[in-house]
Amino acid sequence: MDEKMKQIEQTLSKYGQEQLLDEYNRLTDENQKHEFLDSILSIDFNQVKTLYEQGQKETVFVNSKIEPIEYVDKSKLTKEEYEELYNIGADQIKKGKLAVVTMAGGQGTRLGHEGPKGTYDLGLDTHKSLFEILTDIFIKAKKEYEVEIPWYIMTSDENDDETEKFFERNQYFGYSKNCITFFKQGKLPMTSTDGKLLIDEHHKIKEASDGHGGIFRSMIDDGVLYDMKARGIEWIFIGGVDNVLVKPIDPIFVGLAIKKNVLAAGKSIVKASPTEKVGVFCKRNGRPSVIEYSEIKPEMAEKRDENGELVYGESHILCNLFNIKAIEKVGKMQLPYHIAVKKASYIDKDGNLVKPEKPNAYKFEAFLFDAFEALDNIAILRVLREEEFAPVKNADGEDSPETARKLYNSFFKK
Repeated sequence: MDEKMKQIEQTLSKYGQEQLLDEYNRLTDENQKHEFLDSILSIDFNQVKTLYEQGQKETVFVNSKIEPIEYVDKSKLTKEEYEELYNIGADQIKKGKLAVVTMAGGQGTRLGHEGPKGTYDLGLDTHKSLFEILTDIFIKAKKEYEVEIPWYIMTSDENDDETEKFFERNQYFGYSKNCITFFKQGKLPMTSTDGKLLIDEHHKIKEASDGHGGIFRSMIDDGVLYDMKARGIEWIFIGGVDNVLVKPIDPIFVGLAIKKNVLAAGKSIVKASPTEKVGVFCKRNGRPSVIEYSEIKPEMAEKRDENGELVYGESHILCNLFNIKAIEKVGKMQLPYHIAVKKASYIDKDGNLVKPEKPNAYKFEAFLFDAFEALDNIAILRVLREEEFAPVKNADGEDSPETARKLYNSFFKK
């Protein structure tokens, strides 16, 4: 027996994944067969087994000591405080010490849009896409700080080529091509709810993105961190593509992190209500963290201070700033993976494509905010929702193109 096939059969038998050979036996193209075997050899089956087993256990936080975290309210800074932070941050920006990373690996499927989410037309009079709205920020900053800020865009296997071609067709919306770098998000295999690896409609082992927490590893693997160091970058803003009021080039934010002498910072907005389903900044066992809404007991969620404000009210809005030292540190670590139960089409043992009507598969993803617990402290900058947070998540209703347009237009009419 061929040694390669023997090794694969032994591995699949050890981890109970022999069903993968059903697909191999169905393939007729020799190149496809070789590629399929190579893809099996590239999988860390022990990791998949561990992740699946962890998903069968209920996560318990009863032993965690949860405390509120300090924050600085941007809207309540005095003129002197504002100017001090602005001068500190603006100095770093002018010296070329800031870079921006935008997570844009998703598709616009939930918005009824075919293609990368960043190419979605928000419906403004100008018909600008989400990418062009972001590019406007860089062009404005170039004029204000007299420097071109490096922009790193994290794509995915599904949309990398289309995203790059979109920028090329639009001549990078007037920004310097040399300042825009694309890199890909990492992936992990998906499993069925009984732990079996799945085959996708392209006759490959089904994979999904490893969550926004995988960005640190991707930045190292794709040479992004090396490029940043070569450019002399010290601070990196990381945010998503779908917040049309995001302020990634914010001297107050950079200035606060430097003044507080921390390696990371996060922006927060006040929870709309105690029951809003958002993660909130806190201290967990003395370290900075984000606690999910599902972890907070009702009495904690509703607790207010002497000013009537929620004690646990600082929502994490995926607007984070990291010193390059923090990214190096976290990139060498393995952040915990969380399980999401998803609907995933797959090829069954008879070679038929199955499109399930209810969730049938596990997706494993790391969360960016789990990186905070590796740090001694972080700075939190509370900002106003109407000034810095207008996400485009759903086709209609809350966090939809309609609500984002209203917030965007209202802000720029001021």
